[in-house]
Amino acid sequence: MKRKTGNVSAAGWKLWAQGAALALAMVLAGTGRAAAQSCFMGSDMEPAVQSALTTTAQRYFDMTARGDSASLKLAAIPSLASNFSGIEGAVKDNQANLAGAKGTVRPPFLLKAEGAAPLERAEFLCGVFGTTGQTRNSAVFVIPNLPPGNYAVTIVDADGSKGAYTVSMVLQQMGTDWKLGGFYVKPSMIKGHDGNWYVTQARDYKSKGQTHNAWFYFLEARDLLSPVPFMSTLQTDKLYDESQAAKPTDMPGDLAAGAKTYKITSAFPLVVGSDLDLVVKYDSADVSNTGQTFQENVAVMKALLTKFPEFRSAFDGVVARAVEPSGRDYGTMMPMKDIK
Repeated sequence: MKRKTGNVSAAGWKLWAQGAALALAMVLAGTGRAAAQSCFMGSDMEPAVQSALTTTAQRYFDMTARGDSASLKLAAIPSLASNFSGIEGAVKDNQANLAGAKGTVRPPFLLKAEGAAPLERAEFLCGVFGTTGQTRNSAVFVIPNLPPGNYAVTIVDADGSKGAYTVSMVLQQMGTDWKLGGFYVKPSMIKGHDGNWYVTQARDYKSKGQTHNAWFYFLEARDLLSPVPFMSTLQTDKLYDESQAAKPTDMPGDLAAGAKTYKITSAFPLVVGSDLDLVVKYDSADVSNTGQTFQENVAVMKALLTKFPEFRSAFDGVVARAVEPSGRDYGTMMPMKDIK
């Protein structure tokens, strides 16, 4: 995909615009007290419940593939339906990616949270665990401030004309119905490569001493292998442990650009269209002068690649975002070949 240098507004960089949407409306603020959390999967789940969850997930996926956000909104829990713009945006942004795709529903997870108040940290252990933790078929879900109730996590694999995607949904039982409570869409592959490929590349970068590239590729691998960010498996747990050996000690941190030093506050990989870019955020006193901020963004990009030239081989471009104390920010995206 041909790209041009451009300035990116803060609103334009919402997570759903990159193909992943989060709307866990059932996660409410509040302090929970200790209560039981249970997870059921496979043969532990009643067949009628498993069938209902699979059928519901398939129906909601079909709505998504048709671009029918209106029907999804009608199927959502009230708190989510009242603030549905993020999901509408995700459905619209991914309509071309999922058009005509056939979804395959994975075996669902049934989560039961007991008690009389929201749970400050609901942790669901699914499957069989060994003496050292997770096993090949286990999973862990951690959701903060979760009200008591019956929930389910359903994951649908879809192969569309634009590649492989997962559509994951959090469902909440209301009466006899399973309502939509959370929604995620994300690619399963980037540039034709899955999470396991990024693991291999991360290890290769690490062997070459390019620990920064290794760290970011480990992050991307874990993201690709996790349909939702609040889920972990044996594979992602092992990747987390392995990645710690490549975690940079100098990023985030100070970055010298000529006579000025910028404080980098965060850096992470991000899929932009069909490209994998590196995002860096840094502190700025004021971003209201967009012309000046653009120049500073470019200066940060150049200084970053001067300090870490290895990034040129790992990423397609850089996004620099100046963030002022109020939280307002201003970003600039440039293809790697244009940063000289």
